Amino acid sequence: MDKLIKIKEIFDSIQGEGPYVGYRQLFIRFCNCNLKCNYCDTEFSSSSDFVEYSPLALVERVKSFDLDKIHSISLTGGEPLLSVEFLKEFLPLVDKKIYLETNATLADKFDEIKAYVDIVSADIKLESATGIKDSLKFHDLFFMKCQGIETFAKIVFNSLITDEEIQSSALLAKKYGIELVLQPEMIDNKMSVTSDFCAKILDKFLEYYPKVRLIPQVHKFIDVR
Repeated sequence: MDKLIKIKEIFDSIQGEGPYVGYRQLFIRFCNCNLKCNYCDTEFSSSSDFVEYSPLALVERVKSFDLDKIHSISLTGGEPLLSVEFLKEFLPLVDKKIYLETNATLADKFDEIKAYVDIVSADIKLESATGIKDSLKFHDLFFMKCQGIETFAKIVFNSLITDEEIQSSALLAKKYGIELVLQPEMIDNKMSVTSDFCAKILDKFLEYYPKVRLIPQVHKFIDVR
């Protein structure tokens, strides 16, 4: 019997975060997450408004979009890696680049589908912004598993970011040679911190590691999903 998965929504839009900002992607939003970040603005609960798909049914739904205009398929959520058993059946059937958006805490589950993933958009969860404690030990293991795959990490920050968080996350990225994308926390469609503050935080990161960029959530500025 086919595995069924709850999908919150499927839509094509512009990627608004990270180094692939501006590319058109097909977004598949999975229900449920293993974390609860303070700043999370995404409705991904499986309590209502979802559609169940089998792997084959989801492939057919994906094919209903004009994939010639799509750079890649973004698996997002929620946390897609909670659905790894489904993904092991679905991903081999998809003939398009796979872009995984993940909270980077489920290294063993990622390892099960690593062969099918082209780009990893990972998070580094700062306690000051998310309320999540001791995340770096999980991120460290996750980034170790990502070696050999194009990977970058996003860091959402606000005015509470600490120098210790800056140093530890920068050195973690340096350990694995991954690019860091600093992303100021948004309140509605505005940054929660000033541009000057963003520039200062970027400079502090650059003291430890050169591969760091500041990219706000562009899709919120241009008002797309």
